[in-house]
Amino acid sequence: MTHLSPEAFAIIEGRHADPFRYLGQHTVDGRTVVRAFLPEASRVEVVGEHGEVAPLARIHDAGLFTGTMSSMQRYRLRATFGDAVTDLEDPYRFLPILSDFDLHLLGEGNHERLYDKLGAHPMVLDGVDGVGFVVLAPNARRVSVVGDFNFWNARRHPMRVRGNGYWELFIPRARAGDHYKFDIIGPQGEHLPLKSDPMAFAAEMRPKTASIVVDEASLPRPRPAPHDINKLNKPVSIYEVHLGSWRRKDNNQWLTYRELAEQLPAYARDMGFTHIEFLPVSEHPFDGSWGYQPTGLYAPTSRFGSPEDFCALVDACHREGLAVWLDWVPGHFPDDPHGLGHFDGTALYEHANPMQGRHLDWGTLIYNYGRTEVANFLRSNALFWLERYGIDGLRVDAVASMLYLDYSRPSGGWIPNKFGGRENLEAVEFLRRTNIDVFGRFPQATTAAEESTAWPQVSRPVDMGGLGFGYKWNMGWMHDTLRYVSKDPIHRKYHHGEILFGLHYAFSENFILPLSHDEVVHGKRSILGRMPGDDWQRFANLRAYYSFMFGHPGKKLLFMGCELAQEREWNHDTSLDWHLLGDKRYAGIQALIRDLNHLYRNVPALHERDCEPDGFEWLITDDADRNVFAWVRKGFDERSRCVVVVNFSPNVYYNYRVRVPLGGTWREAFNSDSLHYGGSNVGNVGQVHASEDQHLDLILPPMAAVFLVPEA
Repeated sequence: MTHLSPEAFAIIEGRHADPFRYLGQHTVDGRTVVRAFLPEASRVEVVGEHGEVAPLARIHDAGLFTGTMSSMQRYRLRATFGDAVTDLEDPYRFLPILSDFDLHLLGEGNHERLYDKLGAHPMVLDGVDGVGFVVLAPNARRVSVVGDFNFWNARRHPMRVRGNGYWELFIPRARAGDHYKFDIIGPQGEHLPLKSDPMAFAAEMRPKTASIVVDEASLPRPRPAPHDINKLNKPVSIYEVHLGSWRRKDNNQWLTYRELAEQLPAYARDMGFTHIEFLPVSEHPFDGSWGYQPTGLYAPTSRFGSPEDFCALVDACHREGLAVWLDWVPGHFPDDPHGLGHFDGTALYEHANPMQGRHLDWGTLIYNYGRTEVANFLRSNALFWLERYGIDGLRVDAVASMLYLDYSRPSGGWIPNKFGGRENLEAVEFLRRTNIDVFGRFPQATTAAEESTAWPQVSRPVDMGGLGFGYKWNMGWMHDTLRYVSKDPIHRKYHHGEILFGLHYAFSENFILPLSHDEVVHGKRSILGRMPGDDWQRFANLRAYYSFMFGHPGKKLLFMGCELAQEREWNHDTSLDWHLLGDKRYAGIQALIRDLNHLYRNVPALHERDCEPDGFEWLITDDADRNVFAWVRKGFDERSRCVVVVNFSPNVYYNYRVRVPLGGTWREAFNSDSLHYGGSNVGNVGQVHASEDQHLDLILPPMAAVFLVPEA
């Protein structure tokens, strides 16, 4: 064997930090030298672009070869493996993948299209097909790509590092569909568990964890959703869906994305919803996390199919006139060894100090929003879903946990900001910048915050001091009103304020009224399960409550199964209880939701000024003894009015006087006590005439709501 340099041994041992400095084509003492490392090869030749062939000498039994060429030129390698002779392209002869401008933007943290550069991208370099791999690992000593294309051998494809720790390599003949991971040696020389690609566009089905090469630039583009569907003056009624448990096959298998595309959009459209919101679809290892502990932010989960299949589902929703929102989780991530945690041997994506870097409630890691590369990674991910998959909105999960450094932490268990406060200033800046980018690049899209505190101006523009979200979930409304309707009617007069209180702040934000998945799990019971009384009262209560919700200011969100009046809590491992619809009580609730959605969409007064104080006026607030509330909703037109009266008692009230804003005849546009919904059919025979002093004498059905609109 030839005497070898330390660099040669670093290649053989798989620990060279800059393999391009040794492998490939070099000028040495005026000669053109080619070096290649091909384990298991018995013979290697170099073939020049004009066909000349030169042998490479084997200088180490591990598979290190070297030889000379007549001049610097394009070349390929011809290797013998057993009885097979194969022509190979040498990865170490190609120019870099990232441009100097890319490195500049990456260094600044301003690369909005990070997904075009990082990850795995099929490409053609110098006329050769292959895949370019790029990954951030600034503290690693060595990074290699391992996968189907190299027998998962980390010594075959070590990468070069550029800029502030971006490792890259073009691998000829790798292709879409190949599985791969990154093999990393950390800063202390430790060999880390194989890491999935943080920017992977697809991943293996759990429990496997390899990333999959996808030509995401060639994915079909879903048709757009209807114009202005997210605007404040439009009806927004959201059907929140967990794709794995909405409906299942007879053997309890999931529906695929394409099977869902055939069923879900048509159902949601028939039910009158305007939007579908998917619980997180980003790849995640544990079914029981419902997607809220993602390991692959750029990959639609493989549970239900391929990225192309997910495109088909989005397209089907848009074809039915529905907008698609995704739950997006930039607040935390799990510490599975193949994921982002301790990615390059250091706390790269998370904070090193657990008082900043780990959620006590969930046992998950917290992103370091103050790190340029991390904030860029997350912002780019938000834009990725909007551009590549035509998503129309992002509901951002657990915003409160991002905003406060002391979120769910004991005294002394958190680190204050630079001013000594509890606000996470870096997270605030990240959220503002993300919203600026989303609305700047995709003005038809929107964002919504799940934010449960009194943080001011969550849904106000950044230039006005807000966080810049389009909407905010109204968690206070949900808690107060569910607490009220769960009381026996005889006790409700003592809780009258729980219905009234929400209107004190109803227009401080652009609110969504959420009855979400979180309200039907973990012992909280289903929404129907919270209703008191006998069987008749439970269903009447539920009809009244849903009607109250649709008459109340704010956009609407209903978790799947709530429209069926499902008795049991939601279980992510089984289908919804569709068989309940064979019982007219449950079918009546479904019909009620369908009609409420169509009423909400067709009566401008119920949606045009959802987020404006001028769109609402109380008519009756002080009838606690009879559990009655009344208000008027106002549209832009002077005659666009809708009076809503809700009776949360089991009594029928006759000649109940309600002042109305206009004289003439008022049509009973909706009555939740209709026999069609399973009610007792008490009502106002279709219409009521206002008295000279503009009052209506109404018959109020028991535990029910009536909606009245003026006749044209």
